[in-house]
Amino acid sequence: MALSVTSARAAAAVKADINVTPLIDVMLVLLIIFMIVTPIIAAGFQATIPRGEHPEDRPEGADEVRLGIDRDGKFYLDLGSGPRQVKDADLPGRLEAIYASRAKDKILFLKADQNLDFARVQQAIELARSAGVRVVGAITEQRQSLVKKKKEGG
Repeated sequence: MALSVTSARAAAAVKADINVTPLIDVMLVLLIIFMIVTPIIAAGFQATIPRGEHPEDRPEGADEVRLGIDRDGKFYLDLGSGPRQVKDADLPGRLEAIYASRAKDKILFLKADQNLDFARVQQAIELARSAGVRVVGAITEQRQSLVKKKKEGG
């Protein structure tokens, strides 16, 4: 009586092949997720920024508070007597003192250099808001309209 040892060994042997079925399942799920999420991320928020012409100049009022930021990021406070440089640490206290005495209007006009990093402008707005400013208006350079250029002879 002879026993067949080879068939018992073959049944007990470990298979060394990689099972790729779970890998394929995971990859297909990830592919579907990315196919759905990618267009949503790419769409984002789109807004059309309004453009306007300002043919008439508006004179500055004597009681207006203007905060300027130069290209180096230094603050300048103008209360009608001309801009004066203010240190970063002193600006919140100065603004609080100005707006604590105002009951009617709490408006600050902000003028910043066009090449300035927006984080600096945002910091100025946050300082103004914490000092009691309710409205922040931006001062920009006016573009001349075609009508005004024709009147000037250009």
